[in-house]
Amino acid sequence: MAGTAPEGNAHGGEPNDAAGRSDGGAGGSDGDSGRGSRRRRPVKPPSLTDALLPIVLLAVLIAGSLLVFGLGALNGPIQVALMACALVAALIAVKNGHPWARVQTAGQGALSSLSSAIFILLTVGALIGTWNLSGTIPTMVYYGIQLLSPSWYYAACALICGIIALSIGSSWTTAATIGVGMIGIAGMLGVSPAITAGAVISGAYLGDKLSPLSETSVLSAQMVKVDIYRHIRAQAWTSIPAFLIAFVVLLVIGLNSGTAAHPPLPETVELHSLSSIFWITPLNLLPLVLLIVLSILRVPAVVSLASPALFAGVLGAFLQPSVMADFVSGNGENPVVGSIKGVWLAMAGGFQIDTPYAEINGLLSRGGMSSMLLTIWLIIGAVTFGALLEEFGLIARLIDPLIRAAKSRGALYVTVFGFAFGLNVVAGDQYIALVLPARVFRLEFARRGLAPTNLSRLVADSGTVTSALVPWNSCGAYMSAVLGVSTLLYLPFAIFNYASPLLSILYGITGFKIEKSTPADEPVAAE
Repeated sequence: MAGTAPEGNAHGGEPNDAAGRSDGGAGGSDGDSGRGSRRRRPVKPPSLTDALLPIVLLAVLIAGSLLVFGLGALNGPIQVALMACALVAALIAVKNGHPWARVQTAGQGALSSLSSAIFILLTVGALIGTWNLSGTIPTMVYYGIQLLSPSWYYAACALICGIIALSIGSSWTTAATIGVGMIGIAGMLGVSPAITAGAVISGAYLGDKLSPLSETSVLSAQMVKVDIYRHIRAQAWTSIPAFLIAFVVLLVIGLNSGTAAHPPLPETVELHSLSSIFWITPLNLLPLVLLIVLSILRVPAVVSLASPALFAGVLGAFLQPSVMADFVSGNGENPVVGSIKGVWLAMAGGFQIDTPYAEINGLLSRGGMSSMLLTIWLIIGAVTFGALLEEFGLIARLIDPLIRAAKSRGALYVTVFGFAFGLNVVAGDQYIALVLPARVFRLEFARRGLAPTNLSRLVADSGTVTSALVPWNSCGAYMSAVLGVSTLLYLPFAIFNYASPLLSILYGITGFKIEKSTPADEPVAAE
């Protein structure tokens, strides 16, 4: 693996091509032709200050953006911070003797690695838009909410949020819609809002991790070059047991707190009004069935997501004609033309609905390719920053001593977890906590004969779910803001969010469900 490029340079080697040309220049041929002044400067290894400067600057800028803009920092300021830090990393590389052309090549390589992820994310946005328009998501929410029972309220919250997050692929939207409703109902029942918030977050992150519609799942798989469904199958071995642990603990807490003594939930829960807006029928779930079938058949992710998106739009034209007409303001318009416009608009800009019920509006007014642009911007910044740190040895300068010290597989797993969680604490963003560990450790996992799915699962367990446990992390701040419960109050009850990484580390130590690499996995190491 030492001869591979470019990643091999990040682990202690000078760039072979650059060194060769530099040596050639030193031989005197350029000087004899009168162009000796144009010889490339020798490349220096990064110093500890070089390695620390971009990381410290990123922590300062992200903390400053969260302080100044609050949750609005995700709408651009954090992306600007990432771009600024990427520029600083590039200038450090130039200072150390790397030509600017090589910096550009490293950045271009980072962007080219994202092409598949970007198309998948855009397709996910389109699918969410048409599934809202067609009544697919409203039907799943309507049936899911029927599972509520005061006798096991906390466990029910986790289960319902898990089902909905799995169907829509977003922990944030689940928490901000169903989660907010659960907190409100908790107040009516007299049960603990803090425990309810922990249950909501546990369920929301379960669905987020196992959904092919989740951008973090897509990113985790793409960063180590594995198929999204292969990643999800590996992820299930930690996510499902972790959720079962959370479910049982929440059920015991609920039964012991006497929730069964409370009266039944009121019949007027706002989400039940979905049936007055959409025609709720099992037929609306056919796009979900198609997605499951295509996933089982291992159809490429873009195709398996685009097909149910288009199918849902066509189905919605027949099953939800009034919703379609209201969406396109198509009074008197040809129904066929109006339906085409509706599906087109839902795929491009998402579905919008205005009802007297704020929670319904918040749940369904979303989706579209445009809704993914901020996330794509954030990912581009994080991946470019991570690629520059890796390519020019800045991260290796900090991490290589830790990797060398991690002699056993269990120690390596603990190191990856510490790095990912530390980035959640220092950098305050889950995307950075996903991207950097995946890029930094993928060669080491390949060198030790560990399949890339092991790393994709570990970084998701370590980077995604723990982000909601850090109060100043964008995820922790968001969850606290929308649920109205302090991060430190719900933290003990977000059981899934620490059971999942603990199980992942335990698997690494014991060897349970650890996949060995195959020849098909080799391109990950030699990319």
